[in-house]
Amino acid sequence: MVAIRKSECRRDTPWRHFIAKSENSPKHRALWSMRAAVQLQASWVASRRRLWVMAMDMTSRLGKQRNGAGVSHAVSFLLGALLPTVLIFFLAADRVGVQLATISSFQFGNGSTHQLATSNATNLPGDGSGGEKEEAFPGLAELLPKVAMDDGTVIITAVNEAWARPGSLLDLFLGSFRDGDGIAHLLNHTLIVAADPGALALCQAVHPHCYLHEVTSANVSSANSFMTKSYLELIWARLEVPQRILQLGYNYLSTDVDVMWLRNPFRHISLYADVAMSTDRFYGNAEDLQNVGNGGFYYIRSTNRTVEMLSRWLAARSRFPSAHDQGVLNEIKAELAAGDLQIKFVFLDTVIFGGFCQFHEEMDKVCTMHANCCIGLKNKVDDLTNMIAGWKNYTSKTPSDKFKWTFPTKCKASMGKR
Repeated sequence: MVAIRKSECRRDTPWRHFIAKSENSPKHRALWSMRAAVQLQASWVASRRRLWVMAMDMTSRLGKQRNGAGVSHAVSFLLGALLPTVLIFFLAADRVGVQLATISSFQFGNGSTHQLATSNATNLPGDGSGGEKEEAFPGLAELLPKVAMDDGTVIITAVNEAWARPGSLLDLFLGSFRDGDGIAHLLNHTLIVAADPGALALCQAVHPHCYLHEVTSANVSSANSFMTKSYLELIWARLEVPQRILQLGYNYLSTDVDVMWLRNPFRHISLYADVAMSTDRFYGNAEDLQNVGNGGFYYIRSTNRTVEMLSRWLAARSRFPSAHDQGVLNEIKAELAAGDLQIKFVFLDTVIFGGFCQFHEEMDKVCTMHANCCIGLKNKVDDLTNMIAGWKNYTSKTPSDKFKWTFPTKCKASMGKR
């Protein structure tokens, strides 16, 4: 071991100044933040354990009193207040690990520090190195903190050139936020992924948060008829950016560009669902896997399990080569729910998250309206234009007036249903 005299340390820089400089370095601050996050998580776990012990002790005492002279009103009150708290702590445990990492990341900006802080959401088998991912998604890690909400949620949609042209679906989509009931601010948290350079240029002309993830396996710039090769390539490619968003520790709400936003949908999305998904047909029970999920509008919170779920979803394409993403997920959702991942699915009521497949005429509850069960870009644009006109008319009248949606005749005709 080489001994270092104090005088040698002082030759270039004072010892105390050296320590202060080290403590102020970004690496040192990041390490201290990670340490604080770990300590906070340990405190959380300890608190859960203490609450559980207290609950069990009070339950035991309550049982003894029932066998004796009766139940104390005070004990009954405390037990009633404590047990729901314990339940909330345990239900939230999976989410807290992710949020603690996210908290530490926001203190140091973008890039590698954020990835270090959210490493619990990225260290998965077969995930590949961080460098490889950054090459595949250049600039995404730097863009997400600018778009994400305070809880780390990003709204994401995808467009090609045909959908992004003036007067097409993107104009209707963005306009619906502005015409909606107090939801224009959500556009600040919306990331639009362009599938081709033409779509990127059109997006940048109307929206501040655009990202190019080019699809090169097929020509996807045109309208792309339903279930054609180019359509399937576009639909499957749109899952790749959301997968990376989850890996970086962000939750996301994926919305098709033919979904009109009218009211805030987050008020109706379960906090503790891994996946909250819209439906083509809703059968009354939100947790019933018989509901037909629709990939046009769904929310996923970022955990290790959901990152792995996205990987399995993409991998399952080879098992169902002729199906689109939505069809494959409906095929494997039971496996994901019952297998090792234990994914909790919650399906959204079509009264609130509306669509053309199971059409409801009432306008007083709906948050979103999806032009599903519709073939043809022009049919979608025409019927959605009528929907938005009806919404504007509805919001301009008194609450006592009753309004109903204009029936989507062109879309229904496109499906052979008149």
